[in-house]
Amino acid sequence: MTQEKWTAVDSYITDMLLSNDPILEAVLQASNAAGLPPHNVSPNQGKLLMLLALIHQARNILEIGTLGGYSTIWLARALPTNGRLITLESNPKHAEVARENITRAGLANIIEIRVGRAVDTLAQLATSDCHPFDLIFIDADKPSNPEYFSWALKLSSKGSLIIADNVVRDGTVIEASSTDPKVQGVRRFNEMLGSEPRLTATAIQTVGSKGYDGFAIALVTSEE
Repeated sequence: MTQEKWTAVDSYITDMLLSNDPILEAVLQASNAAGLPPHNVSPNQGKLLMLLALIHQARNILEIGTLGGYSTIWLARALPTNGRLITLESNPKHAEVARENITRAGLANIIEIRVGRAVDTLAQLATSDCHPFDLIFIDADKPSNPEYFSWALKLSSKGSLIIADNVVRDGTVIEASSTDPKVQGVRRFNEMLGSEPRLTATAIQTVGSKGYDGFAIALVTSEE
């Protein structure tokens, strides 16, 4: 199996199961034109996030890592009319591109972008009445994943769903001696998932147009 075949299969799935979406295409084009890194989820992964939010009947979503707002829009499309999504972005340029994309998608009334270091904005959320969140999606800088997970637990309640992207990293996650802070951040995150008695979790490996990686999914099953 090769990256070329993985990408071709992703294209086949997208063509078969996802309708043509000019808004999301425009979001990707605007993000590329602005020079944002191509770290957004793939279309079929985006729809998976939307379906998980729909199945979970989420009304209050937190996203850690906005980038250009692509996954943000997918998640927000699952919300009811009185739903709310807060997304955190540390880079002001990325936040501005995302704001324009979200407005283009007609979702500015239910999505709020908070700009700043996520560890700071998460602390602010913890002292507000915004939580608990029904669903939290973690997709930001990987060395900080353990901190993001700790905050996600604090901002959750029994029944909350926590999803994290990029937890396999081309298989390097099994390299305990890796000096890559991204790998070590993901390893620590996975260890915390496995040892946390308040939730039940799993992770799946994925291949596709975004390469070889994986998602972790955890359900909070009890209060602290």
